[in-house]
Amino acid sequence: MLDNKYLSLKKKLEMPELKKGTEACFSLGSNLGDRSRNMEAARLLMADRMGAVNAVSGIYESPSWGYASDHSYYNCCLVIRTMIEPLHLMEMILQVEQVLGRVRKKEGYGDRVIDIDLLLYGDVVMDHPMLILPHPRMSMRRFVLAPLAEIFPEKVHPVSGLTISELLDRCQDPSEVSPV
Repeated sequence: MLDNKYLSLKKKLEMPELKKGTEACFSLGSNLGDRSRNMEAARLLMADRMGAVNAVSGIYESPSWGYASDHSYYNCCLVIRTMIEPLHLMEMILQVEQVLGRVRKKEGYGDRVIDIDLLLYGDVVMDHPMLILPHPRMSMRRFVLAPLAEIFPEKVHPVSGLTISELLDRCQDPSEVSPV
């Protein structure tokens, strides 16, 4: 009997999904200062603190979304394999933004040195006051879907059941999003 318990426990500990972590998808954006440098600094800090970067999209330029601004955005997406739970990742995102000079407004959208959104965390669906997964507006934003489709086109959105490529094809956001 002890052998069966030992083998069962050993098998659980060897489960690949426990050893390799979870793929978390992020969107990065910047429309103030040296936009490319801001996003590269964020990527490096995230890799150092959160886990191995598996994929990084190219940079795309887009207008502001949800508000008017004279400053266009640079956007990209990245996938990090992490062992860190989603709520702790969110706390770490806020820290990275703060280190890079992000000043959060109380309400609405505004220009920013860096903006980091956690879009997907594996197939997790959650609704917490600090974090909603998948990101509730990702499928409405061409500036998120275009770079994400570049690196993760066949990833299935855990709520809609559509791939990222399908979401991009169906996206009604009229914003012009162009590779830099």
